[in-house]
Amino acid sequence: MNQLVDVRSDTVTQPTDEMREAMARAVVGDDGFGADPTVQALEARYAALVGKPAAIFVPSGVMANQIAMRLHTSPGDTVAAGHASHVVAFEMGASAKNAGIQFATFRDDDGYLPRDAVLDRIDAEVDHQAGVRAIVVENTNMYAGGRVYPLDELRALRSATSVPMHMDGARLFNAQVASGVSSATYAAEVDTVMTCLSKGLCAPVGSLLAGSVEDMERGRVERKRLGGSMRQAGFLAAAGLVALDTMIERLADDHRRARRIADAVEHRFSDTGYRATDCETNIVAFNHPSSRHFVEQLEERGILAGTVAPGRFRLVVHAGISDSDVERVVGAIGELV
Repeated sequence: MNQLVDVRSDTVTQPTDEMREAMARAVVGDDGFGADPTVQALEARYAALVGKPAAIFVPSGVMANQIAMRLHTSPGDTVAAGHASHVVAFEMGASAKNAGIQFATFRDDDGYLPRDAVLDRIDAEVDHQAGVRAIVVENTNMYAGGRVYPLDELRALRSATSVPMHMDGARLFNAQVASGVSSATYAAEVDTVMTCLSKGLCAPVGSLLAGSVEDMERGRVERKRLGGSMRQAGFLAAAGLVALDTMIERLADDHRRARRIADAVEHRFSDTGYRATDCETNIVAFNHPSSRHFVEQLEERGILAGTVAPGRFRLVVHAGISDSDVERVVGAIGELV
């Protein structure tokens, strides 16, 4: 039987041989005491890439987002975000539990927040509505199919309000590779930014949160409160350094392969309105009432796919997917009933 093709998520990636070797050689210390030199090197490397003064290494992207929520808000505050953004829909209500906040959500099916609607909601504080104390933007926007947040929209939103902004940049480097806009240019428009190392960059564990020195000092306290202060974490950070140094540019291969699948989806399901041009990075996502049945059919053909909502089908290309794997997926899409 052919090996399974796993396009459920780019979180299924495996660390490279270079990462494994770096982990074995890593010089480590107790990061709880700020004494792990490899963690310090990783934090400095990421901070430089996104143009921020400081960064902290955390176990997961969810924790990075949750620290940001606690940095920018107080219990009872409102946060503006996309209706299906990760921090709203895919963190199991963590922001309500951990930060005591509520969300004002907006349709962002094109990959970005509707600026005027967000500004109206901020202005509604004078109408006795809970004040918006933070805005979350997602770049790339997973639910929208890996869409890149347009830089002009980001800048227009930033210039229109002084409300702190956090970027869920779990796949920020996908946006950089697809658009040619540096991560630092995107991050310059927000107060804090996070990126996952364990998705397309293939590191086994970890994310990074960056911002001002003051915010990151407070962030270390919040990390401790959330149980994310690690000890000899340099073993993990060593893989992260390799990821940042060697795995960013190769994301273009994932984008090319995803576009091939997107072409097949448009051809097979043209009645859904899906267009291959919607696939800007490594994610193919479209709406169809038989989405969960498609998952079952693909599994019968040795392909693991998934859904992110009832009727919302998703395939994600990553470093573990070859050109021949893509052709298997394309052939199977043509057979979906």
